[in-house]
Amino acid sequence: MSTTLRICTYNIHKGFSQFNRRLAIHELRDRLRLLGADVVFLQEVQGMHLRHASRHPDWPQLPQHEFLAHDVWQQTAYGGNAVYDHGHHGNAILSRHPILSQANQDVSDHRFESRGLLHCEIRVDGVAQPVHCVCVHLGLTAGSRRRQMAALVKRLDTLAPDGAPLIIAGDFNDWRNHADDCLTMPLGVTEVFTSIRGRPARSFPSTLPVLRLDRIYVRGFAVDRAEVHYGTPWSQISDHAPLTAQIRLR
Repeated sequence: MSTTLRICTYNIHKGFSQFNRRLAIHELRDRLRLLGADVVFLQEVQGMHLRHASRHPDWPQLPQHEFLAHDVWQQTAYGGNAVYDHGHHGNAILSRHPILSQANQDVSDHRFESRGLLHCEIRVDGVAQPVHCVCVHLGLTAGSRRRQMAALVKRLDTLAPDGAPLIIAGDFNDWRNHADDCLTMPLGVTEVFTSIRGRPARSFPSTLPVLRLDRIYVRGFAVDRAEVHYGTPWSQISDHAPLTAQIRLR
């Protein structure tokens, strides 16, 4: 029987609803669990925020990635990218499978945007090699994204060579779909929605998605299905829609 994984990527908007109208982290946790993902790639995760903690009585005592993972995903990794006086935020990976290693590479292109590549190796039963998982949140300008993806390719050429199983997921801010040109051939990856529908999914805004910002790229896996979760109740939780995919080891 082939090994299957259910993957989710989600920009959680630091636990607040669209336009920061209300704290949504508790509802987000409940909804995220219903997706049944084995590995979750999260962006805009609040590791700490002293001001929010003082203003919101129900602000979680744990960092958001630990709060979301509690009792469901036994393993977590966090990479803080933006650090300020009252806290920090970044990317996180939650996993039902053991995380063997983790590293966060700073790929900030300028001082106004702090960006990182959170890279984990995950041991999955039935997969001979560790699965390389990279959570990304790329910059807002095309030049920044191009340089950040070049850094990603360079890293994986060194650490995950020779077709090692690979999952790259996150908020690419890539509404012009240039990421395929930067990643598909150099890394031998396939975008999950493109493999099924011919183009990446619309994921922003979550009320009725128009822009194709988020991606899941895989190597060494076949794609069984992929879904965008938008509209109510997702539109009341974050400005991005979560993406899920079921993938199977080739």
